[in-house]
Amino acid sequence: MNTIRKADLLQKRRWRIRKKVKGTAERPRLCVRFTGKHVYAQVINDDTGTTLVFLSSLDGELRKKKLSSNIAGAKELGNVFAGKAKAAGVTQVVFDRSGAPYHGKVKVFADAAREGGLSF
Repeated sequence: MNTIRKADLLQKRRWRIRKKVKGTAERPRLCVRFTGKHVYAQVINDDTGTTLVFLSSLDGELRKKKLSSNIAGAKELGNVFAGKAKAAGVTQVVFDRSGAPYHGKVKVFADAAREGGLSF
């Protein structure tokens, strides 16, 4: 049978996005990933291959709040992440949605990060 798995389609979307989205020293890439239970976000400089800022719902303070991978968790994590990124000196980023459609959790995270002071 010639069936295509969902995971393969997701990987194709990721590759298609990454062809166009590239993080530099001036504008690193903000990559956000939602799993079934947790949310992961990081700012990456693709020129050097280094992660500048990382935050997930598994971190100490956020773990106490018991954030989940829903809209409320995305909003809280977006606000906290923007503050952490600004403290690290990152203000402008390029947004990488990791193959997820830009609505729901992803859109709420992006809007919260913008409210926190990141521009993209």
